[in-house]
Amino acid sequence: MRKTVAWGITGAGHFLTSSFKVFDQIKKEHDIRVNTFLSSAAEEVVRMYGLEKEMEKISCGEYLEEIFPETQQGKSWPKTGRFLLDKYDALFVTPATSNTVSKIASGTADSLVSNAVAQAVKGSVPVYVVPVDIAGVVVSELPFGIDREMCRKCDPCPPWEACPNEAITDQIDLLKCSGCGICKELCEFDAIKGGPVTLKVRDIDARNVEIVRELEGITVLEQPEDILNIL
Repeated sequence: MRKTVAWGITGAGHFLTSSFKVFDQIKKEHDIRVNTFLSSAAEEVVRMYGLEKEMEKISCGEYLEEIFPETQQGKSWPKTGRFLLDKYDALFVTPATSNTVSKIASGTADSLVSNAVAQAVKGSVPVYVVPVDIAGVVVSELPFGIDREMCRKCDPCPPWEACPNEAITDQIDLLKCSGCGICKELCEFDAIKGGPVTLKVRDIDARNVEIVRELEGITVLEQPEDILNIL
């Protein structure tokens, strides 16, 4: 019987690109259907990082391969009821923000992805969570932004003229940005960047991860690539 997994994406940049690479590999190497659940923050972040087309390749829109954005699912999230109907073999939440992890740790199910986790556990569907904030420090990849010290305020400004979403003024409006990278390529002074930043993990976030580790039906993974070992 063909396997079907659910993929919950929350609004983190860290582990986002690597999560997409993992699920792209899954689709290429296995006959597995992937049904994607997007938190409202993930809807924005996936667009910022220019990954919407990749997501549509992974979840093509057929039955049990749909994309469910939180903003289109109402307040009762009826699609999460599928976890009670023996439709899925597993739920993977990656990347899982500290906010989502805290909801899971406290038993709160007031968002699409946290509700999916709750329903999956109730339906005896194995849940695997990849937190972005486990312990110590993490190196996260930022979306595109303008380095004000390097910007020469050119007139005309090639990135501003070429941006298909009109997302550039003296900064980049990330709610309009689609992560296409055209602006970065056109700035001859390398003032537009997207790159790594080192972040300290808060003690409370690390504690919540440890709580989730102890919950029945949920397994914490260290990185998205660990999903490949499970499959």
